Amino acid sequence: MEYTVQKLARLAGVSARTLRYYDEIGLLRPARLTSSGYRIYGSREVNLLQQILFYRELGLDLDSISRIVTSPSFDAVQALREHRARLLDRRQQLDLLIGNVERTLADREGRIAMSDKDRFEGFKRRLVEDNEQSYGREIREKYGDQAVDRSHDRVLNRTEEEHTAALRLQDELFAALEEGMDEGSPSGEAAQRAADLHRRWLSFYWNSYSQEAHAGLVRMYTDDERFTAFYDSRRPGMTAFLRDAVLVYTAK
Repeated sequence: MEYTVQKLARLAGVSARTLRYYDEIGLLRPARLTSSGYRIYGSREVNLLQQILFYRELGLDLDSISRIVTSPSFDAVQALREHRARLLDRRQQLDLLIGNVERTLADREGRIAMSDKDRFEGFKRRLVEDNEQSYGREIREKYGDQAVDRSHDRVLNRTEEEHTAALRLQDELFAALEEGMDEGSPSGEAAQRAADLHRRWLSFYWNSYSQEAHAGLVRMYTDDERFTAFYDSRRPGMTAFLRDAVLVYTAK
């Protein structure tokens, strides 16, 4: 079956403007143009649009989606399997959070007694699942399944005080990085304080520390745009600055 822009937009629940933009950037070309210049989409384009919308739902940007679906090695069936697995993970995360809310309500209403650890169980589980979904393949290839699983267990079993301390250290790390960038030197006082804060922050996730692993981690930050985005969203160039500061720090 074939569709015009308007009909496909209604079918997919997107705007016609979105489909035209996908065509302009080369992400979703129509199957053909009519003599009057109207875009016509066939079954191949319908299937591709579904894949694009799946990836958008999972939070990927259009540039990343384009690289995936235009790759010669792209396997549509395997992509659907991966979508299903990720959506099941998301459903599990939501179920955990819903269960956490329900237990909290029961605690507030006096029907159960909820421990402080239980109050944060859903949030910690979601943190682990999000990390696995976003970076699991890369970190498992680099550090091995055993190390990653131990790190996840460490997050799940940490106390409320440890969780709060990790968040506080992260804020201090960002502040030190900005101060170091203003000073302009990765070997400066603020930059080296940031590198030390980063090491301390890692202690909430790693069971053991090594300078080699620390240096390898920050190199991976700059090699992968998803890691880079975490720091560069605060200030462009922050990821590379952190890498350089840590490389100075670990070389001492």
